[in-house]
Amino acid sequence: MNYIGSKYKLAPFLFETISKTAGDDLSQKVFCDLFAGTGIVGRTFKTQVKKVIANDVEFYSYVLNRNYIGNHKSISLEEKLEVLNNLKGKKGFIFSEYSEGGKQGRNYFSKENGQKIDAIRTQIEVWKKAGEINEDEYYFLLASLLESADKVANTASVYGAYLKHIKKSAAKPLVLQPALFEETKTRHEVFQQDSNQLIKTIEGDILYLDPPYNARQYGANYHILNTIAKMDTFAPRGVTGLRDYYKSDYCKVGKVLESFEALIENAQFKYIFLSYNNEGLMSQKEVQKVMEQFGNYDLATKKYQRFKADKTENRNHKASHTTEFLHILEKK
Repeated sequence: MNYIGSKYKLAPFLFETISKTAGDDLSQKVFCDLFAGTGIVGRTFKTQVKKVIANDVEFYSYVLNRNYIGNHKSISLEEKLEVLNNLKGKKGFIFSEYSEGGKQGRNYFSKENGQKIDAIRTQIEVWKKAGEINEDEYYFLLASLLESADKVANTASVYGAYLKHIKKSAAKPLVLQPALFEETKTRHEVFQQDSNQLIKTIEGDILYLDPPYNARQYGANYHILNTIAKMDTFAPRGVTGLRDYYKSDYCKVGKVLESFEALIENAQFKYIFLSYNNEGLMSQKEVQKVMEQFGNYDLATKKYQRFKADKTENRNHKASHTTEFLHILEKK
C-alpha cells in the first residue's frame, strides 16, 4: 500500500539502528509500534522479538495490523478467496457514493470495482455472522480486501481527492489477493486506541513512535479505507465524501509538544525511538529537549525520497528528499 509516512524503504535502517541500541538478541524483547499505520515496522520485528504490540487509532489500520501482526498461525482460505473473486458486483454504498456511475460521481473506483468491493465486503460479513469464519479469518479477508481495493483506487495515492478520469491502473479488475503474514510461535497484541491513553496501560522493552509529522490528518486522507472496513452507512460530506474522523493532537501546532512530552513521561519502556523528519511540526531541538528530561538521548539520521503523492497536492517543495530523524532515548 502506498502510504504517507510508510517506513517500507526505511525498515532496514530502523532495524539496524534499533538492534544496535537495544541489543542484537531481541528474542525475549517486547516491541511496541504505537502509531502502527500499515504495520510495516511491526512486521519487520515480528519474527525477531517475543511479542509485538501494535496500535493505531484508525480502524483501517487496526484491520491491517490485526491480520499482519495479530495473526500468527497458518490460515488456509483458498476456497473462500475463490468464491469472493467470482462474485457478481453489487450496487451498494461504495458504488453509490464513491464510484464511477454512482449517484455522486465520486470516481474513487471504476464502476465495476466499486460494485465488486460492495459484493466482497457484504459476503465477508455474511460469513462472519453465520459463524463460517473465525475472527482471525475475518481480519485476514478484510485486510486482503483493503490491500486489493487500494491497488485499483483512482487516486494520486491518498483518498483526500479522486482523479477526474479513471486511470489505467484503476481500470484493471479488482482481484482479491491474500494479505499474507508471518507465522510465529508466540502471540501478539493489537489495539485501536488513542496512543497517549494506551501508553498508560502497557509496558515492554522497545517503544517505536511514528506519529503524524504535519497537519494532514490520516482519518481524512484514508477515509475510504475506513468506510470499506467498517461497512457502515452515513451521509458523506462535500465533494470528496468525507466521514467524521479522529483528529490527532500530533497534527496540531499548539498541542503536539505537550502530547509528545506526556507520552514520553508515561512510557514504561527502556528504549524509545521516534521517527520524525526535518519538516515536522516539532523541530529536532524541541524533540531533543523533551527526551533529555527522561534519560540519555542520541540521534540517527537517514536521507530518503519524499512521498511521491506530494506533487499532486499543490505543495511546492524544492527538495526531492527529506531527512528522516530517528531520535533515541534510553529512559532512566
